[in-house]
Amino acid sequence: MEGLKMVAELMAIAARTAPKSGGQDFIEIRILEGKDVERLAEGMVKFGQERKKANFDRDGKNVKDSPVVVLIGLKDANPPGLNCGACGFATCKEMEAAPKTKGEFRGPQCAFRHLDMGIALGSAVKTAGILNADNRMMYRIGTVARSMGICDWDYVIGVPLSAKGKSIYFDR
Repeated sequence: MEGLKMVAELMAIAARTAPKSGGQDFIEIRILEGKDVERLAEGMVKFGQERKKANFDRDGKNVKDSPVVVLIGLKDANPPGLNCGACGFATCKEMEAAPKTKGEFRGPQCAFRHLDMGIALGSAVKTAGILNADNRMMYRIGTVARSMGICDWDYVIGVPLSAKGKSIYFDR
């Protein structure tokens, strides 16, 4: 467990120092362990049952069997002002003025900020892989972490960590 906690801390460093559009950092990171992981796992199973959504139970079991979970997300990520249209709006100002959605994640979001988050996630899981810690990015973790109030970020992905004889995240 201590080794996985250290891996999680190094993943957090990798995510924090990953390149970001315009050098602006809107990445949020939190490491969960112990009772917080158990609570999240139970919440995932319950969420899937209540909303009749597939695979929340499967991923919840993976989380339950993981000593540590790393959450990486975005909060209040302002667009870099490029007016590229990738978000579906003609200008950044139009996107910012649009009503915020209240789904599993909050939108609309700037495509460049999603790229920033993707690079941060890639850097984090690369670090875990180099250190031989089994891991898997899971959107369902982020959905439930938001719904349970574990974090109030706009968009979240969770990365559980494990160190067993065979990866628990594959052949599920």
